[in-house]
Amino acid sequence: MIGDDELEELDEESLHDSDALPSERPNPIIIAASVMARGGALWVPVAGLMALAGKRKAAKKALTAAAVALPIGHLISLVVHRRRPPSANMPARKALPEHPDSSSFPSKHAVTAAAFGTATALQDREAAVLVTPLVLLVAYSRLRTRVHWPTDVLGGLLIGAVVAFAQAGIGRSAKARATAWRLAAMVRPVFSDHS
Repeated sequence: MIGDDELEELDEESLHDSDALPSERPNPIIIAASVMARGGALWVPVAGLMALAGKRKAAKKALTAAAVALPIGHLISLVVHRRRPPSANMPARKALPEHPDSSSFPSKHAVTAAAFGTATALQDREAAVLVTPLVLLVAYSRLRTRVHWPTDVLGGLLIGAVVAFAQAGIGRSAKARATAWRLAAMVRPVFSDHS
């Protein structure tokens, strides 16, 4: 099992200047994705577009999952106190107008993105084909702008996916209960007449 020291070492090594994560200023699209996804705001217009495209149920489920996941991410970050990557002077980090100083774990951007994307995929695979690249772009933007460690983003993606799966499970349970109540309502008069 990997200990905290090994995990931190892996995180630090992965953030070295490389082709995947250069330290220079990112492409404006990456910056825009990171800025627009703050507080889950990006997912509101995306859900609106999905609804306009006839994917209302998927849009509603996805937006609900993101809305539930965001406060969960914030609660976890209150418990897990982790410093941000030491990259304040890098052009990649300076590209963002925000300079977060809250706990680094988990990436709330990744939490909401994964919750939205996973809920979409569970409801409508066709819509997921369009949403998934946006989810990955948001997650990558948090690494590329050096505001999170890789494990913050991976952890956020995992937490968001779990929230979406839990929501889907609760929804199925609610449907099962509603079906049982309808059946009971249909059967009850039959038995009450013969008692």
